[in-house]
Order: sequence, then structure tokens, then C-alpha cells
Amino acid sequence: MLPADLQRALTTAAATPRLLVSSDFDGTLAPIVSNPADARPLADAADALVSLADVPHTASALISGRALDVLRDLSGLSPAVHLVGSHGAEFTSGFTHDIDRELLDRITAELDAIAAGRPGVTVETKPASVALHVRNASADDGEAALAAAREASTGWDVQLTEGKAVLEFAVIQTDKGEALDILRSQEKASAVVFFGDDVTDEKAFRRLGGDDVGVKVGPGETLAAYRVNSPEDVAAALRFLLEARQSHSG
Repeated sequence: MLPADLQRALTTAAATPRLLVSSDFDGTLAPIVSNPADARPLADAADALVSLADVPHTASALISGRALDVLRDLSGLSPAVHLVGSHGAEFTSGFTHDIDRELLDRITAELDAIAAGRPGVTVETKPASVALHVRNASADDGEAALAAAREASTGWDVQLTEGKAVLEFAVIQTDKGEALDILRSQEKASAVVFFGDDVTDEKAFRRLGGDDVGVKVGPGETLAAYRVNSPEDVAAALRFLLEARQSHSG
């Protein structure tokens, strides 16, 4: 059962003239898994997000730290759903800022050196950033790798994003809040609903106001006004919102 205050907020949002429903991917639409390549959205959540995009005057979107091509492959969502990758910097039309590829290569090489010899520490390269993952490493190896990466980054002109068991170094400015504002303007949305679980999603929560609804998934401090426990709860919230929106539109 969804919290009563969240149900009321979603019901109010469902009555807005033009609605934008957006979500993070990992840990929100899709459960966290040990191997990032195995992540898939919960079927109910994905179906609801696609169905929302089919309701008149309603748009839906995923805004993820994943590279856009990877997000498209893993989510399996129809083109009706807007996809935004690289923490809000990568739209289907391209990146919002220029990419320093020489710096990107340098960071990749240095992080590869840090990960070498530390089992479970992995480096993920993206079009505009490089991420160091320690979720599958021992506590000692993970902490050592993160500390080494932070020290190395003092010599890089990058935007550092700290997530759950990951550090990501972007050679462009990334901001899920900015991406949400772009989508809001593009869709002329009068209200936005956004679901997110990680610290990177706080930039999106910060942009919400009025009849907007921000929903934090899981524990931790947040600017979101509402909270649920798991991706399964996100699926339930999306179904609830879909039914309310369809009822209002009908």
C-alpha cells in the first residue's frame, strides 16, 4: 500500500493539464544488481511508464547516469518514452556541452591503473565520463580504490559525482535537474513527478515545486517530499498514477 500522502499528491498531479512523469533507472525503475549489465526494469513499472506516454497531454522519461545507448538497450522501452543519459547531459539530439576526449582518455587510464590488482573494482567508460565501481570489491579494496581516485582527481578538471559504491568523473557538466527543466519546457508540463534513489537525483528533486511530486526510493537524506522503500513500490506508484491520469483524461 502506498503512503496516503503520496496517493493524495499523485492524485493531484494526475489532474494537471500537462503532466511529465520521470524516473531514474538503477535502483528506481530497475532493482540494483551486482553486474550492471544485468539490470532490467520491473515489467509493471516499465509498462506503466510506457502507458503513461500514451495518455493525452502526458509525457514520460528516464533520466539516468547510464550512457544513452546503454540505457536504451537495458530499459527496452518504446520510443514514446524520452531517454536522457549521462546524468542528464546526453539527449537523443546529442550532448548539452562539448566533450574533452583527451582528458577522458587520461582519466580512463588512471582509473584502470587504480582498479588493477583490486578484485571487484571495475571501470566503466561512458561517452562523457568514467565511473569507478566498488560494489563487488572487498571493503578494504573498495575504500582504497575510492581514496586513490579522489586523490588523482585533484589534477583533473572534472565534475565528480558520488553515488552508491561508485565515483563518476565527467568531463562535462551533468545535472539531472537541468535535464528535467529541459523536458518540462519541451513538454510544457504544468506538473512533474520524479522518482529517484541516489544522491545524483537530488539535483532533480531540488527543481521541483508547486504541484510537482518528488519521490525518494529507499533510505537516506533527501529533498523529496515523499518516500517509498523499493522499485516494487515505484511500480505500484506508477500504476496508481496511470489509473488516476487515465480516469482524469477519460
